[in-house]
Amino acid sequence: MPRSHGLDELLDCIIVGGGPAGLTAALYLARFERRFLLVDAGDSRASWIPTSHNIPVFADGVSGREILARQREHVARYGAEVLQGTVTVLRRDEGGFAASVEAGSGLVREVRARRVLLATGADDVEPDLPDLPDAVRCGLVRYCPICDGYEARGKRIAVIGHGDRGLGEAVFVARTYSRDVTLLTLGQGMDLDEGERERVRKHGIKVVHEPVTGLDTAGDRITVLRTASGEEHRFEVLYSALGLKLRSELALGLGAEHDGAGALTVDEHNRTTVPGLYAAGGVVRGLDQVVVAMGHGAVAATDIHNRCELPTEEEIDGAEGKTGAA
Repeated sequence: MPRSHGLDELLDCIIVGGGPAGLTAALYLARFERRFLLVDAGDSRASWIPTSHNIPVFADGVSGREILARQREHVARYGAEVLQGTVTVLRRDEGGFAASVEAGSGLVREVRARRVLLATGADDVEPDLPDLPDAVRCGLVRYCPICDGYEARGKRIAVIGHGDRGLGEAVFVARTYSRDVTLLTLGQGMDLDEGERERVRKHGIKVVHEPVTGLDTAGDRITVLRTASGEEHRFEVLYSALGLKLRSELALGLGAEHDGAGALTVDEHNRTTVPGLYAAGGVVRGLDQVVVAMGHGAVAATDIHNRCELPTEEEIDGAEGKTGAA
């Protein structure tokens, strides 16, 4: 069982985020009998997944909420401490890091640890659809064709997006799952060059530039979209390709290296460029998938365990150390 601890002592690790990455890391650290605290704001993006059939061993499909529930139950068997709250401030401190955790009723606690694992994830940019806020969160618009595109194969599919990201996802869907794909730019202009027009022609993608002015829903589906000219468009599946808002502010405040979108750069041990600070899951640059996030959590937790007795001051730009046995 993990060693008991109080919030005023120096822990081995603080895990920020209770999604697939953070919960996997918690499982590993609990089984390594490390002193750690998982801080969970309870808003994992994985909970939006209605059903995924590409999670290994769940051949009949599994929802994001069930994945998280099973992971929480698994971690609880080892007595791991989970604190419901939000880390509002993360700063360097003697011996590691100090985090301000805002829990219920506005209570703020100070927690100190030698290392921190950020598994804070990301939020989808929601499409601006009339009278339909939070369409992605509500499940009316999907966000991961890698996760469930196979189940949509051969159907009429719309991709909401513009620019390179929108066109890229429309091409991905068209070449992988369906020959009936429409790119909805929601009124955002797209001046396609000759190469882009050729990609559109090659994959038979239709492009609708007009904004959507009205829609009809039935159950968990958007059945009709109306554009400014009065045209009606019917689709069986809609995907959003408007990008993500990375929850990387805590790391950026410490000077961690990142790309233009705020996704954190990590090494093969999931160390960021800030010594002692790790990152896993959707906040890391790379493939945004549940199984990848779990792998990140496992890699980071193992490295944290291996380095717990080493002072963080010896970690030069997060580049030293070696992995342990699996």
